[in-house]
Amino acid sequence: MVALPRQARAVIIGGGISGCSVAYHLAKLGWTDIVLLERKQLTSGTTWHAAGLIGQLRASQNMTRLAKYSADLYARLEAETGLATGLRQCGSITVALTGERREEILRQAALARAFGVDVNELSPREVLELYPHLEISDLVAGVHLPLDGQADPGNIALALAKGARMRGAKIIEQVKVTRVVTKGGRVTGVDWEAGGERGHIATENVVNCGGMWGRDLAAASGVTLPLHACEHFYIVTENIPELARLPVLRVPDECAYYKEDAGKILLGAFEPRAKPWGMAGIPEDFCFDQLPEDFDHFEPVLERAVARMPLLGQAGIHTFFNGPESFTPDDRYYLGEAPELAGYWVAAGYNSIGIVSSGGAGMALAQWMEDGEPPFDLWEVDIRRAQPFQRNRCYLRERVSETLGLLYADHFPYRQMATSRGIRRSPLHEHLKARGAVFGEAAGWERANWFANDGQEREYRYSWKRQNWFDNQRAEHLALREGVGLLDMTSFGKIRVEGRDAASFLQRLCANDMDVAAGRIVYTQMLNTRGGIECDLTVTRLSETAFLLVVPGATLQRDLAWLRRHLGEQWVTITDITAAEAVLPLMGPRSRELLSLVSPDDLSNEAHPFGVAREIEIGMGLARAHRVTYVGELGWELYVPTDQAAHVFETLAEAGEQVGLKLCGLHAMDSCRIEKAYRHFGHDITDEDHVLEAGLGFAVKTGKGDFIGREAVLKKRETGLERRLLQFRLKDPEPLLFHNEPILRDGRIVGHLTSGNYGHALGAAVGLGYVPCRTDETAAEILASDYAIDVAGRIVPAGPSLVPLYDPKSTRVRG
Repeated sequence: MVALPRQARAVIIGGGISGCSVAYHLAKLGWTDIVLLERKQLTSGTTWHAAGLIGQLRASQNMTRLAKYSADLYARLEAETGLATGLRQCGSITVALTGERREEILRQAALARAFGVDVNELSPREVLELYPHLEISDLVAGVHLPLDGQADPGNIALALAKGARMRGAKIIEQVKVTRVVTKGGRVTGVDWEAGGERGHIATENVVNCGGMWGRDLAAASGVTLPLHACEHFYIVTENIPELARLPVLRVPDECAYYKEDAGKILLGAFEPRAKPWGMAGIPEDFCFDQLPEDFDHFEPVLERAVARMPLLGQAGIHTFFNGPESFTPDDRYYLGEAPELAGYWVAAGYNSIGIVSSGGAGMALAQWMEDGEPPFDLWEVDIRRAQPFQRNRCYLRERVSETLGLLYADHFPYRQMATSRGIRRSPLHEHLKARGAVFGEAAGWERANWFANDGQEREYRYSWKRQNWFDNQRAEHLALREGVGLLDMTSFGKIRVEGRDAASFLQRLCANDMDVAAGRIVYTQMLNTRGGIECDLTVTRLSETAFLLVVPGATLQRDLAWLRRHLGEQWVTITDITAAEAVLPLMGPRSRELLSLVSPDDLSNEAHPFGVAREIEIGMGLARAHRVTYVGELGWELYVPTDQAAHVFETLAEAGEQVGLKLCGLHAMDSCRIEKAYRHFGHDITDEDHVLEAGLGFAVKTGKGDFIGREAVLKKRETGLERRLLQFRLKDPEPLLFHNEPILRDGRIVGHLTSGNYGHALGAAVGLGYVPCRTDETAAEILASDYAIDVAGRIVPAGPSLVPLYDPKSTRVRG
């Protein structure tokens, strides 16, 4: 056995393609003092049996950027290392068998154009020309990406390992990490064993690339890494003599993909309900192993495949393969530093796209470790999105039985998960359910997305057109605009920051001025050194030494980690109090009227102006009423102790009958906020988006003194903006916008929408998106161009605006 060092700058655990990629990219950055430890042999977990599909188009610009990087890397690895990667850019075709799937793949084609990926839309006859042997009578459309391809996963991993070794990295097989050692909340080393020997390597950086072993490895260190193995099936035919080289073919409506390789066809499946595996843990001796065959499970996919490609009926089956792969609760992998433990990094959970993802993911993580911050927005795959409860094995086992199949399911907008539901509930859940709530899930929270009418079915009917709740959303939206609506936003993350140094601590982290009187609410961002937005929040000063931070529920763990990372030696306590209070936004022109029916307190503008929080009585209870809004109307967010929430709700609901109170869901809140051009973190604003280019300069106070990001703000003010966040309203009231639709300026694609919804008060779909501009370009020049949005290949004219199209001066909010 190779002698193991006693210390290293980084220890990577796991020798699949992910670990080898991280080692390669760290070594490329000059980290020569790194060690990769593999418990058995390189590629022996999942990498060796992966199908090796290289599809460059992903669901967002940065995920596409990483996939394209992977393809480019694999193309040049052979020249660099002498090991062939088997990369062949044979192209890929995705076909649609339904009108809804046609809409989906045409939207994907539009997205490819926006992201600079070569794409061709195909008729059924053109599909047949590129892919003979195919039954096309029921095909509706196809999309061809000519630069997609396939590769040899095992050889790519070995080439990356060789490239890492060439730069000084140590890669050692047959060594198992038994424990990650920690002290004072950070990694200090790893213990290992091999062939009866034991030892320790001191290090400040550990990278968990453990694949399906990763969850248990992380859990031993108190780190949440929610993933679970599923069985993944494919067959490989005998040699088919007349078979020419073919593109990769995906038939998602039949849950199948086809890969031609050396005159054989590999047929793989992403069946609607998968089989979780490894519930009792992965066997210790698992190495290059297969799972038992289950032909009955695979047979429905095979039957459809033989009808789709009749020559399969004459070909013998050479291999029936069943192997495990790791899947996550949201079908996105994990990257980054764990919020629970400094120096504990993760690159795992690839959901069957590990080959095309690992090259780019390894590059991004290595750069993150080098710089201390991600190279660009990686929130989609950031480990900090994981919720602590998600490491529960029962939850994971049930959820991944669904997420495997969702890879090839219709990716309808607003699609809700069906499994592992009902875990986090507001104290008002049953009240809302009894009144027709149809729930969605975010960060495990059950949230009322819309309310069904009496006699209406309480479930989603998915479509790319108007879904069955469109009219319900319209009624709720207009109630918020014209009357009064009540929402439940208990899922908001709530963080209490208090102590002697709380004010100075938040002044350093927040871009707005935190030195305000008790009771004042401040809308602000926390910035990184580039001026990008790390957190979008409101901060309410409760007293001289106590503040309440309210953040999106989905970003709570990320925001807690950001606060704790910057705490240092200051005398401050940071506490997650999310579960302590329910939040009831009461919004609309008649909200003051309703609140006055249940509270003796003075709710006038003079007594309770916008941006102020104060305690009020409601019924027989107490609430802290925050005069703020995310829908753009007069209203209050009512923060109520959890034990009093039901009473306060019942009091409001009973009195609300006098003023036409309507219960409203998250869909209506979102359509209202997009009409008002309010930004949403993760869509419109990310850590890659400069706060000034996002149009949020009003919330930045450079004159208050130093804070993180101040220099970047001053520099941008001096050099000028290179892009602007615009709001768009379609001139045709019929098409719908969701997000990612390409933006055309004077006929040329210049960007894509970051979010979209139907503006029921404005009478058409509305979206937000960034448009590049000259640093000296005036607002008038930007708005003088002709704009349009590409909706599934249809170019729809749109009117642009730099100020909110709805109530641009916010007179209604302050009414």
